[in-house]
Amino acid sequence: MIADDAYIARRLQTLGDWDAALAVLGPDGDPELRAEIAVERWFFRMEDHDDAEKAVAALDPASPTAQLLTARLAYSRLLFRRDPRPDDRAVAEAAYRAAAASARDEAQRGWIEFHWAVLLDNIDEDFAAALPHYDAALGIAAATGDGLLESIVIRHTAAQEQDAGKRTALYRRSLHLRAAVGIRPQILAAQAALAQHLPEDDPERATLLETSRAGAKELRIGWLPAGDED
Repeated sequence: MIADDAYIARRLQTLGDWDAALAVLGPDGDPELRAEIAVERWFFRMEDHDDAEKAVAALDPASPTAQLLTARLAYSRLLFRRDPRPDDRAVAEAAYRAAAASARDEAQRGWIEFHWAVLLDNIDEDFAAALPHYDAALGIAAATGDGLLESIVIRHTAAQEQDAGKRTALYRRSLHLRAAVGIRPQILAAQAALAQHLPEDDPERATLLETSRAGAKELRIGWLPAGDED
């Protein structure tokens, strides 16, 4: 027996079917889950930003979930250069700081630490400042058994690995961890990331590019063919 609409919506989210997930929840569904899915849809598709912002605005602004999603929206506008606002950088940092201080548990704090790290890494281009947050997120991932969080952290820190073989191994581990939890959009992104770090004449590279691009087209992930990732 299927549990409830939230369960169905979460399963659809793992497939990258964000529209169907939101339709299942409906306007009266779990507001935090609705906001999370709406923000994720915006991030992967770069569509329906206003819907995502409205979903976040419907939450208690003092809640760690609202703070995290507010920061992610600001970060993504900066990252993708999609109508960034003058205060987006400051808003993101303040919201991540507040979210980390009020996180409901260690599992949530791990994700907050990761997203804070990528703000410092990708927007400020300051890996040294980001590293303590990556390390905190990785430690929490290990303690809580969150393979997806580990996969995303090591994908971002792998680029700093000087040994090419170890670097490729980290990208491959990231892909395998995502495959184990079956979250399709992130699997496609990991395939693209690994492909970039394989020799151009490697048959695996060609396969990874073929499959990730086909999946990106199906899910309408506009940035994936270029090899970018969150």
